[in-house]
Amino acid sequence: MPPLCDCNQILRRRTPSEEKKTPEPPFSGAAPATRHLFGVSRTSRLCLLIVSVALSLYFFVQRPSSDDLPGSYAVCSPSGAYIYTADDTNTRVQCLVVHRSHFVDTGSLDDVRRRWSEATRQSKRSDNALPRQLEIRYIKPGQVVLPGLSDSHAHILEYGAMKQMPMEDARTVEETVRRVREYILSDPDLKHDKTKFVEGWGWDHTNWERDDWPSFEHLEADPVVAGRPIVLQSKDGHALWVSSLVLQSMEPLPDEVEGGAIIRNSSGRALGVFLDNAQELVKRPIPTYKALEKRFAATVRDALSHGLTTIHDAGFDPMSLNFFRRQADEGRLPIRIYGMTYFDESAEYWGDNAVKVLGAGDNRLWARSVKIFADGALRSGGAALYAPYADNPDSRGLMRIEPEVLKTVIPRFMRDGWQVNVHAIGDRANGMVLDAFEEALKHANVTALRPRLEHAQILAEADMARFGDLGVIASIQPTHAISDMWFGEERLGPERVKGLYAFRSILDHGARITLGSDSPVEEINPLAGFYAAVTRLSKDGRSPHGPGGWFPEQRMTREEALRGMTIDPAYASFTDGILGSVTAGKRADYVILSQDIMTIPPENILDARVVATVIDGRLVYGMV
Repeated sequence: MPPLCDCNQILRRRTPSEEKKTPEPPFSGAAPATRHLFGVSRTSRLCLLIVSVALSLYFFVQRPSSDDLPGSYAVCSPSGAYIYTADDTNTRVQCLVVHRSHFVDTGSLDDVRRRWSEATRQSKRSDNALPRQLEIRYIKPGQVVLPGLSDSHAHILEYGAMKQMPMEDARTVEETVRRVREYILSDPDLKHDKTKFVEGWGWDHTNWERDDWPSFEHLEADPVVAGRPIVLQSKDGHALWVSSLVLQSMEPLPDEVEGGAIIRNSSGRALGVFLDNAQELVKRPIPTYKALEKRFAATVRDALSHGLTTIHDAGFDPMSLNFFRRQADEGRLPIRIYGMTYFDESAEYWGDNAVKVLGAGDNRLWARSVKIFADGALRSGGAALYAPYADNPDSRGLMRIEPEVLKTVIPRFMRDGWQVNVHAIGDRANGMVLDAFEEALKHANVTALRPRLEHAQILAEADMARFGDLGVIASIQPTHAISDMWFGEERLGPERVKGLYAFRSILDHGARITLGSDSPVEEINPLAGFYAAVTRLSKDGRSPHGPGGWFPEQRMTREEALRGMTIDPAYASFTDGILGSVTAGKRADYVILSQDIMTIPPENILDARVVATVIDGRLVYGMV
């Protein structure tokens, strides 16, 4: 086993004033010798519950300062190696050891105790003496420890907005309008002021009994909803539905929008639905800082409860970037965020003068990549295809950016040291982006800059082969596969659908895969993505191809899926040196699960629950 990490080196990072304070252990109430982390007396459990709730609230409001770092402790399984490290060899160990905010050792209980004893003897010769006795905390039998989980593609503030007005599970347009009505009536400010904008996220016309686009007239039919400025984002983020008042304020509308569409009726009248680039015609008020904090709070609550310690936000606009910068500067980020700055084709090129954010807020915020949209979405028929849609022969989807622009801006950003992450869903869009990455080889080391294809949903066989050759990362969302499998063949045809969500083929061509949710498009729970990747089944065990899974030959192994939400997202965000695995020297982010998702029957994976989420060695979620 590896030797104990140099604790004194970590200690020396603290200032003299910080050294005077003896930190409290992160799990208050544990005895200094050995105690069950989640199996104590009723009185102790009550005390721990109070402390846990207080700690969770504290971390939610304010991240700890450097003089409030945790002490030293080990987390061990009672017997056997039930800590999955996700290191280079997928090692499993019995114990991990934390000193303040870092992992410093892993191994068997006997080995880590022996190495700790040796380290304490050596540390006595310095001013940075380690605690003589290593505190041991035990997980319960059946529980496992994983590295902190990452969502490699999500929309943080948008998810928070969706939580305020849930519309996704509505089965009709009328039911969706009722959700808007209920939201208005629940908010006194909105209820009594019809001039205030009403915004929401999550309607899904493909989920309605009649798969038709909605209209402003549906909103005007409800007396509470009518006459208000309303803007509603679709589940996939590629369509906006607006009220009559908003539509009137946008007139006159252009006949066409390049890279987008205005949905009209048979007489040519706009219905109030705008697709892809046409969404930019809709003007909305800028949310207040207080409103953004409320959205962020809703996201963080759910993220930590599902074991997420890092989220890659797939689309920082200037507003959200400034919001997270302020949170980081004030030391208030309760979760790690890797941001992709949104590329606006109409704006001046900024890659040569913008400052990259690298580990702000004590390694809580990074923003060193640019996000470019190549095409639309499969659900709304906007994914750019080589051949027409099987269910709409008049359309090949939409390219939201010209291929010539891709070949110009991608090499330029990469020459200036930016990671380039491109939203590409259709096979034509993915092929054109890979062309642009090949063009960038003339100007930059493409592999070193770790470019990413966000979604990479439909791929031609020839384009799959280019992934590994170029070092392009496939940032995929497995829950999309089990959502889209019900209409994929109808939309693409029996042959082309084989290239839809072809996870195994991508891996076999040498590409690295990271897993995300695309929340709020799908649920934020990373175990849902893990389950979808390894089963390709709906939650109730069904698929168009039966209980064996939809194209079961494209399933990922559990080891691949675990790496896809731990070490591989860390690699995809240039943080693999400090995050992503339970490895000595890295930040002590880890998750305790109630069941072993690596060995239990597949149908039980979604029954596993997060017992505790830990960031920098401290408990940030968990009902003890």
